[in-house]
Amino acid sequence: MTTSNPARQIRDISGLLDHASHVLATRMAAAFTELGITPRAYCVLFHAQETERTQIQLAELADLDKTTMVVTVDELEKAGLAERRPSATDRRARIISVTEAGVDAVEQGTAIADRVHREVLESLPEPDRGIFVSALSRLVDGHLAEPVESERPVRRARRARG
Repeated sequence: MTTSNPARQIRDISGLLDHASHVLATRMAAAFTELGITPRAYCVLFHAQETERTQIQLAELADLDKTTMVVTVDELEKAGLAERRPSATDRRARIISVTEAGVDAVEQGTAIADRVHREVLESLPEPDRGIFVSALSRLVDGHLAEPVESERPVRRARRARG
């Protein structure tokens, strides 16, 4: 017996977003090699530079688990871009302080991230660019803002934001 798959009525948005996210992540990682850090390390530096934050706060902002955060901060310290310091408000907590070299890396990294994002947007026709960003922002800020509970949790790759 031969069976055929049912015809899709709506384009596979999940597949499109997954593919676009993966390819964008690879482009971003490749672009950050010129700076010698990962997009994840840039994300941590970017948020650490904004205000005094603990490793735990930065891990939450960068969507990193504890182990990955420790490894990332170790790499940043080894590269001379950040250092762990005691918090001024809680002696048990460690903050991540961005060094002068780290400040330069954030500036260069921001230019790299902006360039990659600009290249993506420039691949769309001019009138579609604003519409695309607006629609995606509305989804992420609205209907797709929070994951829903499920009996079978969905695993996802951790991705740096920032």
